[in-house]
Amino acid sequence: MTEFGLWLSLGGIILLLLLSALFSMSETGMTASSEARIGFLANQGNKSAKRVQKLLAQRDKLISSILLGNNAVNILASSLATSALIGLFGDVGVAYATVAMTILVLIFGEVMPKTYAINRPERVAVLLAPFIYRFVRLLAPLVNVVQMICVLALRAFGVRISRDTSMTASEEIRSTLQLHAESGAMVKHERDMLGSILDLDEVPVGDVMVHRRSMEMLDADLPPDEFVRQVLASSHTRIPVWRGEPENVVGVLHAKDLLRALSACEFKPEKLDLGQLLQTPWFVPDTTTLREQLNAFRQRRAHFALVVDEYGAIMGLVTLEDILEEIVGDIRDEHDPAQRGLRLQPDGSLLVDGATTIRDLNRQFDWHLPDDDATTIAGLVLHEAQVVPEPGQVFVFHDFRFEVLRRQGNRITHLRMTPPAPRSDTADPAD
Repeated sequence: MTEFGLWLSLGGIILLLLLSALFSMSETGMTASSEARIGFLANQGNKSAKRVQKLLAQRDKLISSILLGNNAVNILASSLATSALIGLFGDVGVAYATVAMTILVLIFGEVMPKTYAINRPERVAVLLAPFIYRFVRLLAPLVNVVQMICVLALRAFGVRISRDTSMTASEEIRSTLQLHAESGAMVKHERDMLGSILDLDEVPVGDVMVHRRSMEMLDADLPPDEFVRQVLASSHTRIPVWRGEPENVVGVLHAKDLLRALSACEFKPEKLDLGQLLQTPWFVPDTTTLREQLNAFRQRRAHFALVVDEYGAIMGLVTLEDILEEIVGDIRDEHDPAQRGLRLQPDGSLLVDGATTIRDLNRQFDWHLPDDDATTIAGLVLHEAQVVPEPGQVFVFHDFRFEVLRRQGNRITHLRMTPPAPRSDTADPAD
């Protein structure tokens, strides 16, 4: 081989290694870039970012084209090196070319460019988008043929290719939250709050409502003095009012409306016209999701609704605060009654009010108790035990130990819960 031919081969190898590095960088940059960040740049008018979006929309063709180009330049570079070294050293040049090109391709064609791209994925993707976009369009016919051959070959082995494998937006956000939480980049309260927003479409109002047993209601037929006294004694500003029987709710009283009316009649309750003070009650089905109810509250500019079952019977009430508490956690002010909640014991067990919801416990302690068949922890015990237990009875469900402490009628009011002992992550070397 002439000296000119040798230098020509060397220049070709360097050029091909550069192309190999560009293909490797683009592959890593495109696949590792944040679609949210790329979308932001595209919305800012960045044309290259818009091309990245188009490429990522057909990810299979993008990867196939890059792999095709990368393998082509690597093989061509190896062929040139082999030809040049055979001319210089004879048959042993094949071994020299194999070792040399393996090292060069590994370092300069793969590891180094991919390491750079993985640390700056969006920058690399946007920078190389014009080149890769034209390259993918150029190789589109050939890539289609290659993909068809691959699909047919896989079918011969009984493998079916499904294109519907992408994660939903909600799943992707959840996985991102979990990843940030495990890495320590996000505190637990922030993760729970963002995760709860995603749950609004899945949780019905029946799971967060104030149960009918705990509702404060007023009898419209009470003497005026007693009626006003009960309103003032209540910690709530909106109270359902019934007449004849508690199921017959005739309206909702706002405490401010009552105070205005009292002021107008010189604070003489007997002069009050209750019918003029009551607001029309709003009934919603217990299957309404929290997102639907939140939107309905905003549209109606209301904060209060009564929840009914499929037969129209009142099950409880839901307020805007109940929905907000599902997102940000418990909200309490100076007028709210003290919460009994739960108390952690020295032995690791917890004393729990039976009305505590399973969702609250799971969120607070990162447990995974099922809440499909029961809303409260007492309901879970009743569902699993299939009997109304006596105080002192002990059950073990889902690796938790439940001891019934108190019962009122058929309702479990207090329990002692003992969670499973944490498992050790280290295995016994002898096993």
